[in-house]
Amino acid sequence: MEWDIWAGAIVIFAGPYGMYLLMQWLKQLKRQSGMPYNQAANLYNNSNQHSTLDSSAGDSSLNQTNADYERHNPAISSFLHQNVDYVCNQLGHSSDLTIRYLTLCDNSSRNSAVLFINGLVDEKMISDFIISPIMQNRDSISSILSKQPEQLLSTLHESYIPICKGELSPNSEDVVSKLLSGSVALLVDGVTETLVMDVKTSNGRNSEEPISEPLVRGPRIGFVESIGDNISMLRIRAADRNLTIQPYELGARIKTQAALIYIRDLANAELVAEVDRRIRAIDIDDLPESGYLEQLIEDDFLSPFPQMQNTERPDRVIAALLEGRIAILLDGTPFVLLAPVTFSMLLQSPEDYYERWLPSTLIRMLRYLAAFIAMFVPAIYISFVSFHHGMIPTKLAVSMAGTREGVPFPPIVEALLMEISIEILREAGLRLPKPVGQTVGLVGGLVIGQAAVEARIVSPIMVIVVALTAITSFAIPHYEAGMPIRILRFVAMFCAATLGLYGVLLFFIMLYTHIVRLHSFGIPYDSPTAPPQAAGLKDWKDFLIRVPLFLLKRRPRMNHPKDAVRQDPNPKPKG
Repeated sequence: MEWDIWAGAIVIFAGPYGMYLLMQWLKQLKRQSGMPYNQAANLYNNSNQHSTLDSSAGDSSLNQTNADYERHNPAISSFLHQNVDYVCNQLGHSSDLTIRYLTLCDNSSRNSAVLFINGLVDEKMISDFIISPIMQNRDSISSILSKQPEQLLSTLHESYIPICKGELSPNSEDVVSKLLSGSVALLVDGVTETLVMDVKTSNGRNSEEPISEPLVRGPRIGFVESIGDNISMLRIRAADRNLTIQPYELGARIKTQAALIYIRDLANAELVAEVDRRIRAIDIDDLPESGYLEQLIEDDFLSPFPQMQNTERPDRVIAALLEGRIAILLDGTPFVLLAPVTFSMLLQSPEDYYERWLPSTLIRMLRYLAAFIAMFVPAIYISFVSFHHGMIPTKLAVSMAGTREGVPFPPIVEALLMEISIEILREAGLRLPKPVGQTVGLVGGLVIGQAAVEARIVSPIMVIVVALTAITSFAIPHYEAGMPIRILRFVAMFCAATLGLYGVLLFFIMLYTHIVRLHSFGIPYDSPTAPPQAAGLKDWKDFLIRVPLFLLKRRPRMNHPKDAVRQDPNPKPKG
């Protein structure tokens, strides 16, 4: 009995089936845990079911909801000291909370107060445009307060305080949230509303060229951490009246501003509605970075491939919007999310369209070749050396055998040693300061490779294979696209060490099956290759090759844009 044959058969058949059962179990856990978009669908279904209940039950539920809202969101009191005490208690009597009392009437020394948090607001703006106008117009304000106190705050904002962003709020909890977001609150004794004005200070950095997406030719500008500045960049660059910005306030404890951006007469309405539904269903304490948002609204959390594209470049975002895609901005991060996305888009660069079409096509084809080499070349080398010696040319086989003389490890162990060393050096180079990191990456790779060859731990040809793999992985323009290739490279190596080229082919078939099944917000991830009805052959003009710009007359069909024409195919003659 050949037990090794039976063991191999069990691995071949039981391994994939076990992975399938594991994925089904994890997906079941995702459904039970209530992922955002499933939760939104459940809430929608529950609301429809509850709408059929009798009116008495509905009224009691509504009253209970209103009672809970009023308990957690108390109204502004008519007594100034109660409102100030509530804000102080909610903020834990924090030392950076500033309270500036003002006198509006001669018969009272404390009948109004200005509240703000140091460091979040522009104190000079508060002094010049809020406190000074109030102090200089005390007589007029006192007259309004004695005759029509309920209209005092609206009159102040309309006639005396020259600040654009301001609103009246009747809710104390809303005032606390706005203070934490960089606003100033004006409270007046006897008035049951608060005037909240946005005077947020600007402590962000200036726009610079993105480090993660450098270009030889293109705009030297990138997003910053302020969502307001990022929206302004898009507005300036894309002066389109149909550019729509839909705001959100995300986070249960720490409120973070977000925005869904699309061009109204281009983006598919179903896509916008689906993204909006998933964003509104998010229930989390804090969203410190757009990576949180990406993981919460993506389609398949088990896939190693990114289903949204992140970028720091405004020109890439504008190009995506003009193709009918949507962009999601989050305050506090320069990375903007784009959806939907396909794998071919992750291998494209904005520079492909800034250069002429012939060099751009050549460079794009080199990227696809580099992606193939980075994923499969170590596995192919292992399968040839371990199983398929007869497929290697004689002279090359003799040369490889000579280089492997004295090496005590099989090819899979050699490859793992070198690949893991390269990955560690790459991560070390990223985490260290830039000048030191480059030195560690170059010198470390040379020293480790040379020492390993001299110690007869690995063969010289394995060092060449690993170095070629590392270099080609750097040719991928999108960092997120390189991550799944780095992960799947190890899977391909184990398949090659187990079954040779047959294992590599099985891995390729399973990988492509996964890509075919994968979707990004309803768009097939492998578009435009398959299925044909989702994209069409016309999308191939900007796939493997990049045809001249005057031939790119239509937007990608796979995005289902409302206006499919990018360039008029039959322009009318002038004159």
